[in-house]
Amino acid sequence: MKRILEKIKQYQTIMIHGHQRPDGDCYGAQFGLKDIITHSFPKKEVYVVGETSDFVDFIGKVDTVTDEQYENALVIVVDTATEARISDQRHKLGKYLIKIDHHIPVDQYGDLIWVDTRFPSCAQMIAYFYYKFKNELKLTSVGATALYTGIVTDTGRFRYRGVSRLTHQIAGMLISLGADVVNIDQQLSQETLNMIHLKGYVYSNMVTSDGFVYVKITRDVIEKYGVTDEQAGSMVGSLSGIKGHPVWALFLEYPDQEIRIRLRSSGPNINKLAEKYQGGGHAQAAGCRLNNWKELNQFVKDAKAVVKTYLETKE
Repeated sequence: MKRILEKIKQYQTIMIHGHQRPDGDCYGAQFGLKDIITHSFPKKEVYVVGETSDFVDFIGKVDTVTDEQYENALVIVVDTATEARISDQRHKLGKYLIKIDHHIPVDQYGDLIWVDTRFPSCAQMIAYFYYKFKNELKLTSVGATALYTGIVTDTGRFRYRGVSRLTHQIAGMLISLGADVVNIDQQLSQETLNMIHLKGYVYSNMVTSDGFVYVKITRDVIEKYGVTDEQAGSMVGSLSGIKGHPVWALFLEYPDQEIRIRLRSSGPNINKLAEKYQGGGHAQAAGCRLNNWKELNQFVKDAKAVVKTYLETKE
């Protein structure tokens, strides 16, 4: 962390990247870090680069930058395990690259790497970075809101494993700095009527088999209900908490026919399963993909095997 701070002090221009299809934690870490740097070092030029996220766009707006601005710039990539998933591949144009992440290491890219899987969110890592150097750093209520949102979304509102005493201490610090928990909760809890209708579709079409529950959301379903890909992907949370089904997944078909899987667990370690299907993440929350729908049956078999092994070890 000290070396990261030294690099931030060293560079005049700083680009903060996240991952493709950013979630609340990615956005929170990006905009939280930007707030820290811009208010601690007002003369620096700091930009958040990459894709937008409608779900948490109340946190901030992504900047538009030119290729020329990357010359002699420091690039910081947050919440992104593999280089291929970095949103906006111009990160390669920078002078020096720092990786800050909390996922299980897969691709060790970057000149300076801070990866710590003990943190349940990357936003908590950024907030902890501020806490460690708070005598020389500043964080406003805007940044505190971004970081708190990142922590809340990636911990399932403090319900997932990995949440610790430190998590709550950091959250308390962010509240004291101006994070409005009521407003954040209201922003995150809003659902359109289309989302409610899609949730009905999910419950009506989910498949349960030997402790594994899943649902397919194809392009025609997304178009029928008039939702974004991000909104459709968020439906994975609707499958959680079903008694006797500790592993669940949502299969989402994107416009380029890519099939992404949002994989979750309330017990079994699913990271190895995700890695088998071109992905990875955490022990109980991961992402991966299918090359085509023909691979779905084999994935279901593999997922059920994970559940079976887990239940056998509990007996």
